[in-house]
Amino acid sequence: MAEKINKERAIRGIVSAAVKSYAKGFSTRHIAEVDDEDGVINSKIHNVFIAALGPEIQYYSALARSLDSSLGNMIEAMAISIAELNYTVSQHVEGILYKEQTDYIAELLEQYKRSSNRRVPQISDYKGISRKTGKVENKRHESDYYLIDEENGINYLIELKIGGDLDNKKARSEKEALLEQYCILTNRLGEDKVKILFATAYNRYGEGKPWRQGRVRQFFSDEELCISRDFWNLVCKSDAGYDIVIDEYKKNAHYINEALDEIKSKYLPRE
Repeated sequence: MAEKINKERAIRGIVSAAVKSYAKGFSTRHIAEVDDEDGVINSKIHNVFIAALGPEIQYYSALARSLDSSLGNMIEAMAISIAELNYTVSQHVEGILYKEQTDYIAELLEQYKRSSNRRVPQISDYKGISRKTGKVENKRHESDYYLIDEENGINYLIELKIGGDLDNKKARSEKEALLEQYCILTNRLGEDKVKILFATAYNRYGEGKPWRQGRVRQFFSDEELCISRDFWNLVCKSDAGYDIVIDEYKKNAHYINEALDEIKSKYLPRE
């Protein structure tokens, strides 16, 4: 019980510190740029079509884009810090890849992509892909999240998209990179020790609802989806991970609101 409480305390500490640091940095940065025409907000306020709607809409439109982007970066970093409590965390995979494997991956992805008789992704599609003979190359991939569970030896290769948006132009290449990383690891560790996951920090369709985004479903199977609660439970290595993270975030969200009010007072002073 004590270990469980200590883990929860550590997770809450990471979330609280991340939010406070983010709020302070976000406020400091934007206030420092208030007189800089090339600043994040000022550089976006010259859209005449937005400006015609009034200064408040103009300000909020520019700020919202900055908030969304930077908040996503904070959440990614926070998730890594939490994962480091429970896993060995790396952000690259390097090793031997066989030409026979790259050829198979290319053919498989084309079958996922084609408009007629399209292949529906299944984990079984790449079972048995490990190779020990043939032409090889040494390859390195940068990885969003590569988590190693030292207790059971499972290696998780995770493609994290905070809100779940998978770029149409990058979907194929991102799955290709994951499959190549999978091959590199399974060539050394065996297929039972490696898992591929597509993860999101929240469910854009509503917590607990099915994940429907077509571009993701085109390249990832149901078993590979790690959406919202499942993702936080995984990085926290706890069935209560999502609840702990969201609860602590809500407790500290007022720091971000206060930072936003401070920024607003500089860009939209009261008349």
